[in-house]
Amino acid sequence: MASSSDVDLADRFDMSGPTHMMKEKIIHWDKEEHRRCVAACLVKGAYVVENDLNRRRMWGKELAPAWWENFGFRTVDVINDDVIDDNDQIVTGTIYEHETPPGGGEPRHPLSPRYVVAFRGTMTWHPKAFVDLYLDLQVLFNTLQDSQRFRLAKAAVQKLVDTIHKGTGVCDHAVGGRCVVWLVGHSLGASVALEVGRVMMTEQGYNLPTFLFNPPQVSPAPVINLLHPNEKAKRHLHAASSLLKVGLGKIMNSHEEHMEKLFERLSPWTPELYVHESHPICQGYIDYFEQRQLVQERFRGIGNSAMKLSYRDMFFSVLGKNKERPHLLPSALLWKNSRVDDDVEDHKKLSKCKMLQEQLHQYKKLAFNAHSLEHWWKPDNELSLTKTQYMYSYPSA
Repeated sequence: MASSSDVDLADRFDMSGPTHMMKEKIIHWDKEEHRRCVAACLVKGAYVVENDLNRRRMWGKELAPAWWENFGFRTVDVINDDVIDDNDQIVTGTIYEHETPPGGGEPRHPLSPRYVVAFRGTMTWHPKAFVDLYLDLQVLFNTLQDSQRFRLAKAAVQKLVDTIHKGTGVCDHAVGGRCVVWLVGHSLGASVALEVGRVMMTEQGYNLPTFLFNPPQVSPAPVINLLHPNEKAKRHLHAASSLLKVGLGKIMNSHEEHMEKLFERLSPWTPELYVHESHPICQGYIDYFEQRQLVQERFRGIGNSAMKLSYRDMFFSVLGKNKERPHLLPSALLWKNSRVDDDVEDHKKLSKCKMLQEQLHQYKKLAFNAHSLEHWWKPDNELSLTKTQYMYSYPSA
């Protein structure tokens, strides 16, 4: 568990924030590095807002404002979740507005947000961590959309978008549904942002730019990777699985048609996923996108059908429920980091551990390091980022 001094140090922007961005007087919104760093810092701000309240840092002692004020933002609202009742709440998200420079200044950059809605992740050392941990289980069982946290998050975003639409018209269905509201989140918060973004796109056609840091996706991928199979074996395994899914999809034709329509509605939305290849909770996303691409290259028709299907979805469909897995995304921009800190063993060294206990210890240490939000406000030269864009190809008539 983190000590009091560790928490305070991690919450201080001047000590733990992006030093390279502190030197910048202008945010270059056309640079991915700047957009990523700002988005990650705004998520950190949501964490620190709750820390300030929990640790009673008030009356000018708050540490949270530095995480957004340094980038020209101000808070307009917070999103609270009830622990027991309305009198016992925790902050789970923060809504920011990008302020116009005094005197008008330069016109707003077309890639800059006007508002950002940031969702924090699980705070395991928090006195009320059980609330977040329960939601982690809901992510595991794909029931997050049934949670109060999702409903409150969706309501907050809906209210914001409605206000903008009626006021200045920056959310316009006629312009591809684009909107200057960003959704950002880390870990559990990434799951919340993903669910909200999906619903806003499928139900109303609002294409909200979405930045997801370490989004969790439960899959057998981490267990399979621990066995260190060769790539050929993995390709054959995923190809066989895709064939089975397509076969089941033909039997369950109504479910396949439902997913086809869902993919058509979702396809214009391209969330950006920031994942670490060593992080077990993210490996499900990495495997889903990379293996689906390989299957598409070998068997195009099968790949297009299989990417829309999951065994769990089909099982619930038999029970009369449509519970789409959130990782089934037609389009996405996947940013994969492979850099390992110097004090952490990398994949190759892990495979050489002679004792299973030692291997598991190193794997746990590696996963903990890879989960850190701090990675994502580092400059490009401190990361090993690879970018891959995945698009959905409509089946030919």
